[in-house]
Amino acid sequence: MKKEFASRVSLTSKSGLNAIYPSQDPEMISFTGGFPDATLFPSKELADSFQIAISNQHSPLQYQVGEESIDLREKIASLLNNDGTVTNPELIMMTQGAQQGLDLVAKLVINKGDGLVVEGPTYIGALAAFDAYEPNYYSVSMENDGMNLTELKRILIEKSVKLIYTIPDFQNPTGVVMSLEKRKQLIALANRYDVLILEDAPYRWLRYEGKSLPTLKSLDTQDRVIQLGSFSKILAPALRLGWLTASGEIFSRLKELKAGADLETSNLMIQTVNAYLSKYSLESHLTKLQKSYRIKKNAMMTAMRNYMPENISYTDPKGGFFTWITAPQNYDLDNMQIMSFKPAFHVMVIPSTNLFPDKAHKNGARVSFSSVSLSQIDSGIKRLGNCLSDSYQKQSI
Repeated sequence: MKKEFASRVSLTSKSGLNAIYPSQDPEMISFTGGFPDATLFPSKELADSFQIAISNQHSPLQYQVGEESIDLREKIASLLNNDGTVTNPELIMMTQGAQQGLDLVAKLVINKGDGLVVEGPTYIGALAAFDAYEPNYYSVSMENDGMNLTELKRILIEKSVKLIYTIPDFQNPTGVVMSLEKRKQLIALANRYDVLILEDAPYRWLRYEGKSLPTLKSLDTQDRVIQLGSFSKILAPALRLGWLTASGEIFSRLKELKAGADLETSNLMIQTVNAYLSKYSLESHLTKLQKSYRIKKNAMMTAMRNYMPENISYTDPKGGFFTWITAPQNYDLDNMQIMSFKPAFHVMVIPSTNLFPDKAHKNGARVSFSSVSLSQIDSGIKRLGNCLSDSYQKQSI
């Protein structure tokens, strides 16, 4: 029997997502996955919360009627309102992690050939989700204060664009924060050129320095911003619990697509997280996370200063899980990963190839500090620096 798959299969199979998973090499130090530190999971508290949920008189094991998530949605709305994003429980939808939100929004908006603006580089999982809907990508370069809005404006003038995807807080993969001025300008451009904005905010509450800036959703004046959030990075990824907030017809249409995709998000997980937020302090837990990740981020910056050759630049993030290294244009870090990083130096990063829709950028890499130990950070960056130094010396001869 001849199997003729849809075109989206070949597109999504080339996403490179398999590169984020751990290597089986016992000597390997991997900076690939954007995984939280498992030692920071509130395991005992979540186990207790699970027991509370499972013993609830309204069984969490049954299909939801539709309102069982209201208590959790009220708590999320309160968290968002306290953060400056005005919303209400009726405009919050529970999702299977923020990843489902990416898929639902693309499914709602993007037909084959429609214009989609992404940051360059951007989140590998977002490209994997978007690829299935076969958009025309327009990549906007990143600057120290967020996406290049001059490039964006030129694209909006010259091209037909439906959606702008952005991670304004501790961008994945660069760690960059979009400035307040750029946030305001982005909203103004979206209003002027009639474009929707998808604001992905999984790292927003993982700030280690400075003060938080307003979300794009809080600056939205025409209900153009769809915002995604997740418990994966702040509680545990295995919960597979995220949320989406939007307004008007956009929200109602997304709810219809969600129902068609999976009927509902796990009621058991919803009730577990609701019990956790009822009994325990999320603020105290976030403070613990921020303290621990700050130490790791500082260790990463120290290792970068100590071991990176002079021709390699890197970002100094104020939060999130990642730093971004940039090598000279003639470096192909994807090839170096295959030929040198992994087999000879036993270290892995995420090369930039799969973090741009055109897969033509070779000289950058995402380096995650979140799930590795302090000793691994020092040893791994030393290995990476030594490999890059060897290449630099060979090219200098």
